[in-house]
Amino acid sequence: MVFQPQLLTVLREGYALRQFFNDLIAGIIVGVVALPLAIAFGLASGVSVEQGLYTAIIAGFIVSLFSGSRVQIGGPTGAFIVIVYGIVESQGIQGLWAATILAGIILAIMGLSGMGSLIKYIPYPVTLGFTAGIAVVIAMSQVPELFGFHWEEGIKAPSEFIGKLVFFYKHSNSINLWSTAIAALSIFIILVSPRITKRVPGSLFAVLICTLIVTVFHLPVDTIGQSLGHAPTELKLGIPQFSTPTIDWSKISPIFSAAVTIAMLGAIESLLSAVVADGMIGTKHSSNTELVAQGIANIVVPFFGGIPATGAIARTATNIRNGGRTPVAGLIHAITLFVIVLFFGKYAAKIPLAALAGILITVAINMSQCRLFSKVIFRAPKSDIAVMLITFLLTVFLDLTIAIPVGLILASFLFMRRMEGMFDAGSVDNRLYKLCDDDPDEDPFALRLFEVPDGVHVYEIYGPFFFGAASKFQAALTGISCRVIILRMRNMPMMDLTGVNVLEELLKHAAKTNMTILLTGVKQQPMNVIKKYGVFERIGQDHIFKTIVEALPAAAEIVEQELTIEKALSKTKNITYGNL
Repeated sequence: MVFQPQLLTVLREGYALRQFFNDLIAGIIVGVVALPLAIAFGLASGVSVEQGLYTAIIAGFIVSLFSGSRVQIGGPTGAFIVIVYGIVESQGIQGLWAATILAGIILAIMGLSGMGSLIKYIPYPVTLGFTAGIAVVIAMSQVPELFGFHWEEGIKAPSEFIGKLVFFYKHSNSINLWSTAIAALSIFIILVSPRITKRVPGSLFAVLICTLIVTVFHLPVDTIGQSLGHAPTELKLGIPQFSTPTIDWSKISPIFSAAVTIAMLGAIESLLSAVVADGMIGTKHSSNTELVAQGIANIVVPFFGGIPATGAIARTATNIRNGGRTPVAGLIHAITLFVIVLFFGKYAAKIPLAALAGILITVAINMSQCRLFSKVIFRAPKSDIAVMLITFLLTVFLDLTIAIPVGLILASFLFMRRMEGMFDAGSVDNRLYKLCDDDPDEDPFALRLFEVPDGVHVYEIYGPFFFGAASKFQAALTGISCRVIILRMRNMPMMDLTGVNVLEELLKHAAKTNMTILLTGVKQQPMNVIKKYGVFERIGQDHIFKTIVEALPAAAEIVEQELTIEKALSKTKNITYGNL
């Protein structure tokens, strides 16, 4: 069954009161932790504080309700900041909501059609490249809050990376050192807090301490309330209101492109989070169910003004560390956050933007995986380095919607090139020892142990016979002239349609030149393909053998028969000419 929410599995197994108390504590802690992150992600994405919080509440509840993981915590994440900000800038908030709904539908379809397992085929260099790129873009987006920049009303920083650097340099004379100090304090608290306690992430301590300092000492630092045009205590958050997004069908093409990006990134991040969680608690998640849960959450959230959501690795890990072991902890996390927003949300207006900038800078640092990124650059194969760097640079300087497809296409071409490099085909008369990985002394079918008849050529095929390797095969057999060709396929694991077509062309050439083609050691997949496309009948079952031991005598017999026929024809011609 594709859709199997873990909550139902837990309830069927029996849910103990002791586990409820563990989930209760974990859920409350994660709910408190999610507050500053939801606010920071909302503001950094170019939407409101409310939208970030409502996303964490509604998406968090839905994901835990339907999740394929026992401990997954859903909500807004740093990876979506760049995408959401770009969509809001180009398509407006209605365009974002439309793209999020479409992304949810795509995720649900992927899950219901069993495509959850396909996400693992996205190359790691692509994932590492765009993740590091997103981290750089997030860090760059926080520069104004980090340094407290101010510029004239109506002026906006460019969206391009280079343009932003130039713009920030021009306004460097407006740096607010108090903002920089608060941001530095926020980063320091987040980095040091794990030495005190790992149960509660430092982001919560950073917000509380920085807000207290700015409020008590009346520091000239911008707060959330001031950035929204409110007085510091006038921000009021209440129950999310239901409303139907308006879709502008004339802009459906760019919206759909954005939706695909949201869906792909959401799928990758949520399943990665689920895999990390499995490693921490020793369980196994259902990928397809998880995608359906993420899809439902993203379909519903826009109707309450929310933004894209996915599985959050940091909050999921916090849930596990504090004893959460079932989806109940995730449900409690959403309820806790809702209670905080309902009764204490107005105090969020006092939070300094510099403190949130510090949080997002540390999020970006963690996302960038600097050590792994540098390790890949110095130790990985050149092709993987190229894929990672190109994806990274495209993410930073252009757009994530371009970076991921280009990265995937480039990785696919390089992979095919590697596969083509593994493929080899040629006469094994003088090349057997160079081509074969096995020790000839231990190989009972090594060609040196047998006598190859005159007029017979043996060709060995190594590696997958696919479209990338077809030209190599054709080049190996170009200009060949003999009576029988034996194709040894014992080291050929697969064949695609291009390989079949090349084999058919060889059969046509053989028919014209009176050559016979014999096959040996054909594995299951190539045999299925040959039969499916009708090549098996053209070759003939009597020309397909299990081993070279059976093929060589058959080849010798074919050569002998042809020689006998040629001699008979020659005598007939001589007799006829003699009578003339």
